[in-house]
Amino acid sequence: GLGAAFLLAWEWASRTGVIEPVLFPPPSKVAAAWWFLVRSDFFPRHFRVTIVEIVVGFALGGAIGFGLGLLLATVRLVRLTLYPYIIAFQALPKVVLAPLFIIWFGFGPASKIVTATAICFFPVMINTVVGLRSADDEALKLFRSLRATRWQTFVKLRFPNSLPQVFAGLKTSLTLAMIGAIVAEFLTAADLGLGRLVAIYNLQIQVHMALAVVVI
Repeated sequence: GLGAAFLLAWEWASRTGVIEPVLFPPPSKVAAAWWFLVRSDFFPRHFRVTIVEIVVGFALGGAIGFGLGLLLATVRLVRLTLYPYIIAFQALPKVVLAPLFIIWFGFGPASKIVTATAICFFPVMINTVVGLRSADDEALKLFRSLRATRWQTFVKLRFPNSLPQVFAGLKTSLTLAMIGAIVAEFLTAADLGLGRLVAIYNLQIQVHMALAVVVI
């Protein structure tokens, strides 16, 4: 109800000139642009490239994040040596690394995938560490009393206990992978991709087309 009221108010304000219709096109015009895009011949190429960058970046980021989280949670030496550097890397805005990724990996999809990976691995890593180290103390005492090995404790207690946190980290990482891929397309002047389409439409001041891509 509230969303529909907002769209109706936006439509009325744009059509009556209360707000600038070029900068704030009415939702009906954005919907028409959306329909044009999904039926066009060129749009699937852009969409496919961005989806591949997101999926591959997410897969790599999730795998790296889980692997690092596993090492940090189970190997004390790794935790003491690597953790400060990982935190420092995470504190660095990944946008400033995008130009370096372009130099190292080129203007193709590889630089976008690396950017997505660098942005999205951290939530999985942190959630994996928290999940693996948050096993119930009483359960751990029970496993020790039953002479369970470290591997048995990991497989039957720590790993199952960590899964809710791991999947929560993956859920967050998927959103970040999308952000990383599209932002990298903005910064690298890519030939294809949803970010490239938005950049082109912004330069042409076709706000309704840019908003249609944002909706997609």
